[in-house]
Amino acid sequence: MKATALAHPNIALVKYWGKRDDALILPHQSSLSLTLSPLSVTTTVEFGVPTDAVEINGHTSKGSERERVLRLLESVRAQTKDALGPAKVVSRGDFPMAAGLASSAAGFAALAVAGRAAAGLPSDARAASILARLGSGSACRSVEGGFCEWQRGERPDGDDSFAVQRFDAAHWPDLRMVVAVLDRGEKDVKSRDGMKQTVETSPYYPAWVRDAEEEVPRARAHIARRDLQALGELCERNAWRMHSTSLAADPPLCYLNAGTLGLIQHLREHRKKGIPVWFTLDAGPNPVLLTDAANEVAAEALARACGALDVIRCVPGGDAALKQEHLF
Repeated sequence: MKATALAHPNIALVKYWGKRDDALILPHQSSLSLTLSPLSVTTTVEFGVPTDAVEINGHTSKGSERERVLRLLESVRAQTKDALGPAKVVSRGDFPMAAGLASSAAGFAALAVAGRAAAGLPSDARAASILARLGSGSACRSVEGGFCEWQRGERPDGDDSFAVQRFDAAHWPDLRMVVAVLDRGEKDVKSRDGMKQTVETSPYYPAWVRDAEEEVPRARAHIARRDLQALGELCERNAWRMHSTSLAADPPLCYLNAGTLGLIQHLREHRKKGIPVWFTLDAGPNPVLLTDAANEVAAEALARACGALDVIRCVPGGDAALKQEHLF
């Protein structure tokens, strides 16, 4: 009744932005991401302890964070006939939470895989993806490695809304993602609230949904051919459109700052000089640069020259996996 799993974060190349069901975390449109290594979160789950306890990165979890963890484990209990009892959860990540990467994606993916194993449930990527989605939408894309597509689904119960691996981590070993940390501060508007505000008030939102859904098969085709330029251009276009939709919300949502815009502008100048580097950007000020192995040093140098406080170089990551060593 105890298990430990490790999972990697992911970065969406075609973004998820907006829920059609807040409770089940069902998206309005599909999305496609790349799992990132070596960054990871490790989580240990043990059922049958005296009382529920949740610890994340050395701190006792409280409030909505604790509730999300325990709600996911309640879904695990519902899938077994055994009386599992209260659970202890300890989770630790090896990358900064303010880096612009969704640490919750790796955390809930690891929690889903470890929770199912601790409950004696069989290994099942689809079931773990659906379970992880209940904690954090993007977590469903971190259960498997490489390039994963979160299918929006149609069913109201969410059973057809999960991520599937389109290409594994070995498909494009030369691909690199360089995270440029320009601002470590907390966002004024969290992603969950920003999504809701955008869905409810942005007049551009219906067009965003249609466009993003249509970009997913295009992205798959670019990845299949390992076409860096085509994928980079698509990533930038999709990111701009997501942020444009948010800027049109009422009141406007602006996740970019002067440093973000400065770095993005410099990317254009470097491409004119023959350096293949593009950006993607989630709901925050920290761009992630898309390039190849031959140019990742140049991409890092560019990020630092534009004021990056930290730079994290990533390669395609693998599946979430069970570990023998526990955190407690």
